Amino acid sequence: MGKRVLVTGLGTFWGGRVAKALEADPGVDVIVGLDKVEPTIELERTEYVRSDENYSILSRIVEATQVDTIVHTFLVVDSTQMRARTMHEINVIGTMNLFAAATESSVRTVVVKSSSYVYGCAPGDPVWFTEEMPRQAPPRHRIERSLLEVEGYVRDFAVDNPHVAVSMLRFSNVLGPELSTPLSRMLELPVVPSIFGFDPRFQFVHEDDVVRAVLFVLERELAGVYNVAGDGLLPWSEVANICGKRTAPITPIGQRLVTAALGRLGVDIPPEIVDLLRYGRGLDNGRLKRAGFDYTHTSAGAVQAFIEALRLRRTVGPRPDYRYEREVEDFFRRSPAVVRRP
Repeated sequence: MGKRVLVTGLGTFWGGRVAKALEADPGVDVIVGLDKVEPTIELERTEYVRSDENYSILSRIVEATQVDTIVHTFLVVDSTQMRARTMHEINVIGTMNLFAAATESSVRTVVVKSSSYVYGCAPGDPVWFTEEMPRQAPPRHRIERSLLEVEGYVRDFAVDNPHVAVSMLRFSNVLGPELSTPLSRMLELPVVPSIFGFDPRFQFVHEDDVVRAVLFVLERELAGVYNVAGDGLLPWSEVANICGKRTAPITPIGQRLVTAALGRLGVDIPPEIVDLLRYGRGLDNGRLKRAGFDYTHTSAGAVQAFIEALRLRRTVGPRPDYRYEREVEDFFRRSPAVVRRP
């Protein structure tokens, strides 16, 4: 029998793309996706189940479907997306419900998509954070606090359930042709904001390598914590230079005025990104590479791929949005009129 996989956050960028990649794997028999919104990517054999944002129905779904693998993609890592209370409901309460469901006897593998925000940003940080290193300062921002709570639940569950392979992936700053983040929106501006007197070193991971890393640990049932980041660190000024831009330093006095003005233009710079623009962050990616994972892009390569895709999109225009329609999807899946290709 093949794997039976449940994906949280099916309607999000990552949930949809992980499900799409799983559909191409003949070793996966069943894919169930949960979210409060319908998927925004075309899926052929993934079953969509509507759920609230804290997954109160998850235990019933796991019991009914007898899934053996849970991929938890729906952790909020962009504090500009929603209010603090909603983020807490999704990240903390949702993860609590997920691990309550994962105690079902059928579950053998759990993969959690986390973030390098758990390391924080501080002047005394090491050049490279390994997975065992603690952050150098207490969490200052709500996104960091919620992710640290989530990781506490992950560790406790792994200790209490040694028969389950629990993988936690801490991703660096993600760039790619399709994903929109505060950093990518900043790099799309005519001039790139920076903090006066600072030129921190940045590390990136390409969006394709994010999905590949999730599938890699899932297929091999690798337990433990893994940093996921492309090779190399780039000064922020060099990142802007690769994008063909120059930086525009913001002085401490004018920081609030500038960030407020950018917010009105749709480019929010959350406080955790302001810290990153001061101190940067580097992740040691050796553990996952030693397990056999190979990256398709370095940090510089991820930036280059991002800006090339942006220039192409501005030349030919954006691709038309996909709109999920249940009746249409049911037709393609079940109608005898549809020719099934081998």
